[in-house]
Order: sequence, then C-alpha cells, then structure tokens
Amino acid sequence: MALRVALSGFIVLVVAMGIGRFAFTPQVPLMIRDGELTLTSAGLVAAVNYLGYLLGAWDAMRASRHVEIRLYTGIVGAVVLTLLSSLADNAWLHGGLRLVLGAMSGWAMVLTAAWINERLAHAGRPGLNAAVFAGPGAGIALSGLLAVAIQAKGLSASAGWQLYGVLALVLVILIARYLPRPGDLHRSGEKPQPLAMTSDIRRLVLSYSLAGFGYILPATFLSQMAAARFPGSLFAQFVWPVFGGAAVVGIALSIALRHLGHSHQRLAIVLWLQGLGVLAAWLWPGMSGLVIGALLVGGGFLCAVQLSLLYGRELAPQHARYMAGLITTGYAIGQLIGPMTSALSSALTGKLEPALSLAAIALFAAGALVWRRHDQRL
Repeated sequence: MALRVALSGFIVLVVAMGIGRFAFTPQVPLMIRDGELTLTSAGLVAAVNYLGYLLGAWDAMRASRHVEIRLYTGIVGAVVLTLLSSLADNAWLHGGLRLVLGAMSGWAMVLTAAWINERLAHAGRPGLNAAVFAGPGAGIALSGLLAVAIQAKGLSASAGWQLYGVLALVLVILIARYLPRPGDLHRSGEKPQPLAMTSDIRRLVLSYSLAGFGYILPATFLSQMAAARFPGSLFAQFVWPVFGGAAVVGIALSIALRHLGHSHQRLAIVLWLQGLGVLAAWLWPGMSGLVIGALLVGGGFLCAVQLSLLYGRELAPQHARYMAGLITTGYAIGQLIGPMTSALSSALTGKLEPALSLAAIALFAAGALVWRRHDQRL
C-alpha cells in the first residue's frame, strides 16, 4: 500500500510539475524559432505561470472544502492545458494558458505533498517521502529527452506540445484508480489550526522564497542559453535532460545522507551548491559552464524542495499542509520575480546572463538564513 501511494504521488508530480510546468523550458527555443514568442515575452509568460502557481499554492493552503476536487483538477488540468498549448500561437494565448496551468500545478504540488505525507506516516514509511519528490526531476529528464527527439525530427512547437500532452495523459491513466478518495485529504468542515510564527519559520519562508528566485532563472532558460551559445549543436539539447537527471540523483543522495547533520544544515549546503551552479552557468565559458550549472542547480532543485518541506514539518508538525502551502507560496513569489528580472535583463542588454548574478546572491543568502536554528518566538 505504501509503495503504491508513493508511486502514485511520484507520477502525479511527473505530470503536474515535470511536464505540466517544466516542459515549457525545452519548448522556449522552438516557440521563439516559430515566431510565437521573443526572449523578452518568454520571460513574461514564465512570470505569469508562476503567478498562477502562487495563487494555486495559496488556495491549497487555506482550502477547507473540496480539497480532493482541487487535486483532481490540478492533475487533469496539467494534461488538458498542455494539449491546448499546441493551439496557441502568440504570447497572450500562451500567457493565459500558463496562468491557469500554474494554478493547477500549485494545487497538485501542495495537496500531493500533504496526501503522501499523511498516508506514508500512517503506514510507518515516512522515508518514502523523499523518493516521491524525485517525480519532477524524472518528468524533467523525460520531457528533456523527448525534446531532443522533437528537435532532431525538426518538429514544430505545436507538435511538441501535443506529444507532451499525450505522454501526460498516458501517465495519469496508469495511476488514476489509486488517487485519494473524497475525505482522504481533509474532513468536511475541518479548518487548519492557527500557526504560531517563530523566528525559524520566518527564516525558512524567506529562505525558500529566495531559493525560488535563485533557481528559476537557469531552470527556465538553460535550454535557450545553450541554444543561443551553441546554435545547431546536438549536445546543447541535452542540457535540460541533464538538469532533470541531476535532480533525481540529488534526491537519491539526499536519502543516502539523511542521517548526516540536521535537515536545515543540509538544506543550506544544497542552496550554496546551487548558487555555485548559477555562477558556473554565468561565468564559465563554453558548454562546460552550462553543464556544471545544470548539474549543481538541477541536483539541488528537488533536494531544496524536499528538505524545506521536511524542515517545515519539524518546525510545525501539526500543520503539515499549511506549512507546505506557506513556504510554497513564498517559493512562488520568488519564481514570479525571477522571470520578470530576466525579461528586464533581456530587454536592456539582449542577454539573460546579467540576471544570473542576482540569482546567485539570492541562493547564497537563502542558505545563510537556515544554516542555524534559533528557536525563539517573535
């Protein structure tokens, strides 16, 4: 039973996050090539997507009724809206679709985290939580490999969206019967208890918000940076699958090293390594800089998510869903500001690289915020 729950949660995150949200990254070069977006409008469309993610996470955190319906809608919406993206041919349509899809992925992320946390804890298998969070990385790697095939065949961006949508549909069909039933996530009429904010909780929320800002620039534009630096290079197309594969490996390392130090210290180290990855992508010339950036930023991507949620549960064990929603909301705010910064950078300089310096600073500061635990009430 526990393995089935974990696998179902894993695939939900593959679909809602790895495909629904992050297939946009390898599609950006194709949409720019096909005249659907420019580099600046791509940043703005990404920002709209993260605004939707912010709204979805905030709503999931506070919902007291129809919780399972939100989860179902988030999963189905990821499939349907990915397919509908094949019909969009301009920034306005893509922006509208990404706004709604962002809200769907926010629902799916927060509510899946709450569902698996409760079910696996009840089954005495809380250690499987970390493995579930490899789902977005697996989805990124899968969508990235599919992107290589799409570009190798010379397919259009529209055809790419269709293939991503079909892949998501097949995966959802495989686990549909194992999704939570009404009442599994929240009893009717039950309301979250008030959360007492402490110094450590505030620091975690701020740290996770900075982490969202810091990672999202390379996570959104690595494929475009590789395509711009090395036009026509087949190897450049593998940067995004490397990012996704590194995310899965990072989760495996996080599980293997879970007994070393405290969760907040491991989180700080992961954030600092991501900061080094951003610097490498920005300053290291050639393909090696982008690969190192993909390995370090991608390797820490899901570790930062999983460790932040774990630390949040340690700080407020009775408020798991509320804490998941609270820190995810902060993360979404950071993600929203990131693409706006990239759009400003590309509009003023024609390049994304200047914005990466701010991303690196944000990640180093995020790590410093959680390195020590204070345990004092504000």
